[in-house]
Parts: sequence; structure tokens; C-alpha cells
Amino acid sequence: QVQVVESGGGSVQPGGSLGLSCVVSGFSSREPAIGWFRQAPGKEREGVSCISSSAGATYYTDSVKGRFTISRDNAKNTVYLQMNSLKPEDTAVYYCAADYIRGISSFARNIFGVYWGQGTQVTVSS
Repeated sequence: QVQVVESGGGSVQPGGSLGLSCVVSGFSSREPAIGWFRQAPGKEREGVSCISSSAGATYYTDSVKGRFTISRDNAKNTVYLQMNSLKPEDTAVYYCAADYIRGISSFARNIFGVYWGQGTQVTVSS
């Protein structure tokens, strides 16, 4: 059974940094593409960033380009999201999703995610 577990959320002041981790376990021999989503209160879920199975391709939504960096270590079954220069509008619950069928092009069209984590809260406030 595939499990997805996020960690690393917390509270930070504007301009600060946080790093999120996503561990995916229980999968078959094929590595999944991994995407990060977020959902703020009263807002729809938003795709933030995605990384291909081989880490050869990445995607960022416009609002986080230049501030967030996604990476993965397949030996540790872990995907990371480094978030710098955080803004209050980055406040949300961040979710990690794994998909063995779809990739970045589907993520960009918000068609992604077979296995989901429970989410981790990120709060940016002074």
C-alpha cells in the first residue's frame, strides 16, 4: 500500500524560509512523479510545484517561481520543497501527491494525484 507523508510545516515571518519533505513508500519499482499542492481557507486547491520521476523536469506555478525549489532523492524516497522569501499569501495547508501515470503536463492542467498525504500547515505572518 502506497503511503505519502509530509513534514516540515510551521510558522515563519514574511521573508523567511521553510523546507517541506514528502516521503512516499510502498510503491512498485517505478518512481512516481510528485506534486505539491496548497489550499488556503476559502480558496480552491492550487498546484504549486511538480517534479518528474527522474527529476529531469520541474514545474512551478507563476506565484512561486524564483522563490520555491523542488528536488528529490529517490534513494530516500523523498521529495523536498524549499520555500524562500515567504509571503503571507503563501499561508495554506500544503499537500504532497504521487502519480505513477501522469506527469508534469497533467499537473499543469490540474489533473494529477493518485496518492495523497494528510497535509502540513504553513503559516506566514508577522
